Amino acid sequence: MVYLLYSDNLYLLEKETNKIIKKHNIDDISITKYDYLSDAINIILEDAKTVSLFSPNKAIIVNNAVFCNRGKGTEEDIAKIMEYVKEPNPDTIIILINPNATIDNTKKITKLIKEKGVIKELTKENIDSEVKELFDGYKISNDAIRLLIKRVGEDLSILSREIDKIKTFKLEDKNITSDDIIKLTSTTIDTNIFLFIDKIINKEKNEALLMYHEMLKEGEEPIKMVALLASKFRLMFQACELSKKGWTQADISSLLGVHTYPVKLAIQSGLRYPSKTIIKYMRELSELDIQIKTGKMEPNLGLELFLLKV
Repeated sequence: MVYLLYSDNLYLLEKETNKIIKKHNIDDISITKYDYLSDAINIILEDAKTVSLFSPNKAIIVNNAVFCNRGKGTEEDIAKIMEYVKEPNPDTIIILINPNATIDNTKKITKLIKEKGVIKELTKENIDSEVKELFDGYKISNDAIRLLIKRVGEDLSILSREIDKIKTFKLEDKNITSDDIIKLTSTTIDTNIFLFIDKIINKEKNEALLMYHEMLKEGEEPIKMVALLASKFRLMFQACELSKKGWTQADISSLLGVHTYPVKLAIQSGLRYPSKTIIKYMRELSELDIQIKTGKMEPNLGLELFLLKV
């Protein structure tokens, strides 16, 4: 059986992979992992055809299986994969992991996998229910769940870690309130930074200043925030330009050395604005950074003046 799972949410991909492994009763010793971008397809397929020495069934997990995306995968690779999919080893479960939100449904390889195997898109449309499931055995209100998501963000990998921490602290009474969420979690600057940038670009001075002071209360330092803003504007510009040229989020993440979640946020925010606007703020922040480092401007004053000018 060949499974193709695709999503830009790594947590959901891992969760679904584990469900498939459990469904087919495959032991850890019978699982082999490959990466399509670094491992030869011949080696992967040869392994798929080989009988397991330890159990009746085995699983092969292939990360970055992007050959179902437009312009990805060589003709030679795709031909070999299609040949295997037509006559797969019945004792091998292949799980193809594609870390992108979309695939090209017009490609022959995609149509063949859909016909012979299983293609599953994993979305986080109902993130509240995913969070509630992670709190299994604990009592938590919908308002508290929404507060947690607002503070931590929608990255389920980060949410999972925060939830584990909360559950450990509330091991005795298992009743989690909104006050517990506020006490035991802190807003992540990566979650807020693109909203902060939106306020800057949209010239919403009061809201931008309010967010700035909130981040100061969370312990963020002005000089660090100047550098972070500059880096996020740069990420927005780079990610959006590459996205416009047809690059996938996974490819952009790999090229820039940035996790896929910040890349996704950068593209979502950046595509709403002209490139020249993003470049304008990159230049202004670069000048402010030089002024601060040369002692010509106090960091807090400099950033507040920058926000008042927007």
